[in-house]
Order: sequence, then structure tokens, then C-alpha cells
Amino acid sequence: MMTAAPSTAEPSIEDVRDRVERLYHEAEQASERYNDARVELKAAQARLKTLEADLDRQREKVETVRDVVASAVVSQYQGQAFSTATQVLLAEDPDEFLSQLTTISQYNNQQGQVVSDLTVQIDRLKAREAIAQRELDTIERSRDILAKEKAVIDEKAAEAESLLERLEDEAAAARASRSTPRVPVNIPASGRAQAAIQYAMSQVGDPYIWGAAGPNGFDCSGLTMAAWAQAGVALPHSSSAQMGYGTRVSSSALAPGDLVFYYSPVSHVGMYIGNGMIVHAANPSTGVRVAPVFSMPFSGAVRPG
Repeated sequence: MMTAAPSTAEPSIEDVRDRVERLYHEAEQASERYNDARVELKAAQARLKTLEADLDRQREKVETVRDVVASAVVSQYQGQAFSTATQVLLAEDPDEFLSQLTTISQYNNQQGQVVSDLTVQIDRLKAREAIAQRELDTIERSRDILAKEKAVIDEKAAEAESLLERLEDEAAAARASRSTPRVPVNIPASGRAQAAIQYAMSQVGDPYIWGAAGPNGFDCSGLTMAAWAQAGVALPHSSSAQMGYGTRVSSSALAPGDLVFYYSPVSHVGMYIGNGMIVHAANPSTGVRVAPVFSMPFSGAVRPG
């Protein structure tokens, strides 16, 4: 039985363009996961800083109570008991300190409350140390994710750029469009949305840069974050996180300035500018541009501010 020879036909320009778009989308998904990890890393570092201050305070409490207990032991026991007390004072480990102290406390039940207080303070210290360790683990995981997603971004983007070399004419046209002088756009909007829209529209033609939020390039969530910052609204640098900032609106109730999200899970965001259009940082081949609102799979929309 004869087998069909493998096809040697060159892919069409449309096939290559579709492949480029898929690669850019995969790279953008990795880029948004990278942004999510950056947000979590920053939050974990802030939590750890607070915990470290709390740990210092708790260590001081343990030392204070420990000094009280040790002082009471030394003042009340001589001879054999004093020798044991001296060993207690030399014990560096809190658990060893408590273990040795239990023997001494049996001589005088009046010290029981002091020993109990020390036990409580040491338990609290251990709990805080455990929480701090969890935050350190979170930071380490976030850093691992950052490295992994950065590698995916680089791989997908490099492959897409290689394919784009076969579309030299289209790439040249895209570069030319990015150098076109910008024309001010007046879009009817109210309140802070106007400032956000004007900023985003003034970036049309700017390049798409992974993980960037201006001033010379943007990724999708970097553009919307920077635009709404002009209106005094702080958004995280993550499309999925931005979906939780603001009031949810339906696709039929979109107003200029609303953030529109795409794909499932969410990995792209643009800003609605009216007349069925959005402005967004699309991908490295086209940069910041205006596009139809439903040119990508719609996931939802929110109204910031």
C-alpha cells in the first residue's frame, strides 16, 4: 500500500499571519500571568515587611518574659537549684529553655503563671515565624513563575518575529503606520473617563512592549493602567486583576472609558471609546491601535472609578 507523500506546499500568507496572531496571543497570555505574579510578589513582600516588624516585637516580648523568669529563678534557688537555673539561663533554644524550666518550676508552684506566660509568648512567636515562612515561600513561587513566564514570552515572541520576516511588506506597512503623526481625537465622554480616553488615544501608534506601562510602549493592561492613572484611578498591572476594579457592565451598556476584557481565562484588555470601537495595545506587530469591540472573544467589561 502506498502512503501519501508529505505536502511540501508553502503556507499561504494568511496561514502565516494566523500563526503569528496565535503566537502573539500565547505570548500575551504568558505576559499577563507574568503581570499577575508581579502583583502577588509585590503584595507578599509588603506582607512580609509587616510580619518582620511584628516578629521583632514578639521576640522582644519573649526576651522580656524570659528575663523575668530567669531573674525569679536565680533569686529563689541556691545550690542545686541555682546550678540548674544557670543552665536555663545558658539555654539558647526557647524549647530547651522551657524544658529545663519545667524542672525548676516544680520546686515552687508560684512560678507557674510566669512560666505559662512565657509559653504563650513563645507559641505566638512560632506562629508568626510560620506565617513569615509561608510569605517567603509565596515570594519564591512568584519568582519562579516570573522566570517561567518570561521564558514563554521570549520563546513565543521570537517565533512570531521569525515568521513576520516572511511578511516583510506587511511589517513595513505596520511600521509606517506607527510613524504617522497623531491626530487629536475628541470622543464624547464624561468625568474622569475623558482624561483616560484622551491619554489612551494619544498613544495610538506606540509600540507594544511586554510588561510595559509607558511612556514609550505598553502591553494591554499597562496601557489601561496608565490611562486611568491620568484620571486618578489606580489599577493593577494585570488584565485579570483589572476585571475586579469597578462596576460590571454588560456589552449592551458600554460607555466610553469602560474596560473591555477578552478570552477565557481573561488575558487581554482594551478601553471602549464609543461607536463599537476600543483602543488597545494589540500585539508587537501592530502596537497601540483602534479596533472593533467584538474583534476578539468578549469576556466582560467594568466601569472604573
